[in-house]
Amino acid sequence: MYDIVGYDPPPTGEGYPSQVMAELDEVSREIVERLKNIEGHVRGIQRMVENGEYCIDVVNQVLAVQRALHKVNRLVLDRHLHTCVSTAMNSSDAAERERVIAEIMDVFEATSKL
Repeated sequence: MYDIVGYDPPPTGEGYPSQVMAELDEVSREIVERLKNIEGHVRGIQRMVENGEYCIDVVNQVLAVQRALHKVNRLVLDRHLHTCVSTAMNSSDAAERERVIAEIMDVFEATSKL
């Protein structure tokens, strides 16, 4: 059901009401749709390069893809914060809380290098 790379869906029946799971499905559908659009856009950029289109037009299209990927990242991160991180932070397992904090810090560090 979840085809998002690196996404482990939260277990059902463990504090995740069916409404939350339905929302996750909706978010997954939105993410997949955006990724399909990005894929098509990248193919269009490839054709532009193959056809010798004006370089600045190509750059502008690459920037558009980067903005679209940024939006996908935001959607995935938002879902992660509202599910996995929220659950871990409410957990009595201190190691799990520290693990998710470290993950978020790693993502923050990686994005600051872009």
